[in-house]
Amino acid sequence: MASLKNILLFSTVVFLLCVLSEAREFVIEGENNLWAVPSSIDEFNKWAEKTRFQIGDSVVLKYDSKTDSVLEVTEEDYKICNNANPIKSHHDGETTISLEKSGLFFFISGAEEYCQMGQKLEVMVLSNKHGSFHQSLVQAPPPHHHRHHYHAPVPA
Repeated sequence: MASLKNILLFSTVVFLLCVLSEAREFVIEGENNLWAVPSSIDEFNKWAEKTRFQIGDSVVLKYDSKTDSVLEVTEEDYKICNNANPIKSHHDGETTISLEKSGLFFFISGAEEYCQMGQKLEVMVLSNKHGSFHQSLVQAPPPHHHRHHYHAPVPA
């Protein structure tokens, strides 16, 4: 009977790991879901703050490749909209950015004036051990069953 319970528990944990660890694809939210100058300067970052990005997820940015691009940059270049030294640049019109490690990632428009108008994005990718429900399931210690022994008072 205990063996059947253990098999059922193990199967449930494996199922939850598979379901909860699937990579997700996020299409940037904004006007028409496009990577374009937003209506408010912090629109993209408000969206990113509401989204829990995990390792393995990806962000999809759609834009007009004739007039724009997506640049991954350092935090310093992000703050001043410097497009001169990108870490990576994308010009295909529909860029899928894979989030392969935890940490902060910074993206700006390749058009400096667009970046100055708010077309930039800061993404925080959570590590698997810090933001994931399934990790706490796996790491939770099994319950301990203690038998309490009560001793009768010793006569004096």
